[in-house]
Amino acid sequence: MMKLSVKNMVCPRCITAVEKILEDLHLNPLNIQLGEAVTGIQPDENQMAALKQKLKDAGFELIEDNKAQIIEKIKAVIVEKVHHLAESHIVFSELLSRELNRDYSALSKLFSANEGITIEQFIILQKIEKAKELLLYNELTLSEIAYMLGYSSVAHLSAQFRKTTGFTPTAFKKQGKNMRQPLDSITKKV
Repeated sequence: MMKLSVKNMVCPRCITAVEKILEDLHLNPLNIQLGEAVTGIQPDENQMAALKQKLKDAGFELIEDNKAQIIEKIKAVIVEKVHHLAESHIVFSELLSRELNRDYSALSKLFSANEGITIEQFIILQKIEKAKELLLYNELTLSEIAYMLGYSSVAHLSAQFRKTTGFTPTAFKKQGKNMRQPLDSITKKV
């Protein structure tokens, strides 16, 4: 059995793509979730080289450095909670400490030193990207979106939205074009 950390896994389709790669290499995938996969077989040198290449070809990367693995796990937890679950009021510091079994201040320092932004800024960027998606669907009011993303008010969401995108949510919606970013490329400063 081997646990692999995989960079750029940000959605259920990514999980499916990595699972297919592992199956094609006969590595017996046992459990795959955002940012990691567990195989039933320890890959030999040739399989490992093929795995790295196939992951790279599909837009992923095998992470072998421990610090990088922790950072990817932080990102995976945040992306999953913001983009794939309907839970709104999450205390990310507690969640990340619990999920990674580490002190939040140590996680925060590691993340900031390696990513150039804080965990809080990364969370804001993810929430704004989710808000863009929801605005484009045109199914929810701004109040509903603010509540869904855990904002205390529409004004708070609007202020962060404008600071991050340069547009108010209403102006963004009126643009009528998709100005969204891939989740794995969201790392610019807020």
